[in-house]
Amino acid sequence: MLDFLNLKPDVFGLDISDLSLKIIKLKKKRGRLALVSFGEEEIKPGIIKEGEIKNEEKLAETIRTAVSKVKGEKLRTKYVIASLPEEKAFLQVIQTPKMAEEDLKSAMVYEAENYIPLPIEEVYLDCQIVPPVVNGLDHLDVLLAALPKKTVDPYLSVLKRAGLQPIALEIESLAIARALIKKELSSFPILLIDLGATRTSFIIFAGHSLRFTFSIPVSSRNFNELISKNLGVSLLEAERLKIKHGLEEKVRLKIKDEKTKIKKERGKIFEALVPALVDLVQQIKKHLEYYQSYASHEHLPPDGRGVAKILLCGGGANLKGLIELLALELKIPVERGNPWVNILPEDQKETMDLPFEKSLGYTTALGLALRGIEADKRG
Repeated sequence: MLDFLNLKPDVFGLDISDLSLKIIKLKKKRGRLALVSFGEEEIKPGIIKEGEIKNEEKLAETIRTAVSKVKGEKLRTKYVIASLPEEKAFLQVIQTPKMAEEDLKSAMVYEAENYIPLPIEEVYLDCQIVPPVVNGLDHLDVLLAALPKKTVDPYLSVLKRAGLQPIALEIESLAIARALIKKELSSFPILLIDLGATRTSFIIFAGHSLRFTFSIPVSSRNFNELISKNLGVSLLEAERLKIKHGLEEKVRLKIKDEKTKIKKERGKIFEALVPALVDLVQQIKKHLEYYQSYASHEHLPPDGRGVAKILLCGGGANLKGLIELLALELKIPVERGNPWVNILPEDQKETMDLPFEKSLGYTTALGLALRGIEADKRG
């Protein structure tokens, strides 16, 4: 979304969230993609709040620091593709009569008024045609994306203050799907869950496109606060205990007389997190139900209707026991997504510099960097 230049510059991906920055730069080497630069930097609380930039100068300064400290090759380019906050975005697949692509953008301005709860002059709009997986169409399916100008403009301003030249800004969910969905195509709906420091995003992807997104305030920081309060320890100690013990939810399958028994062992950490976990599971169920009931047709194979898999990403995806708990509660296969699936050879899930567990927190940045490579190929 929001392309500014149609050039072939050297580009890196910059994921900007409320509490951290993550940088990824990919390069083609001997016909394959390789990670050449990466880095992260904390953002002090209050500089960005719920996706809204509150202090442009401090954020620009943090970005400059992060760029100067990357590991691997030094960043010698000022061209960047940066993320925009998921919780401020409007994304929807809509249907329109068939028309030439050059007519589509002007038609979308009128069509968008039916879907976006803000005056059109107050938002940036973008759209892309979604091709069907099966069967030709007598109409167009179009992914419509919009963000308030008052949210986007400060991001542009900050990047320029930091000495960077944005060639595109992209909503996080689009970058996440590009990183996790192999060849950006799925014949059945997949739920992507991004468990971040300040919120969790639900993203349903089917066919060639996102279909539905939603964010809730359940987050890794939320988990730490609950552990801290219940166990009477500092936030730092709460984080350490969370990593060490996870949910202490060990699901043991015992086969006895051809019957499966599931035994749960609960520890203090799990008990402390019960309210947040219950909320997380209920929210997933609610949004899956909404999607199944109201989602428009997706031109998928006949057996590709319901959400058949859940992929976790973000730093919170490493929480021990979370996969087992969600699979048990939702009755859908759950696994950690592979943010390298469109970058590394099939048998690789990590690089020497960026282990798999750590790379889950870089999913958005990897998706942004992939877009930079794709833009280079198209150019």
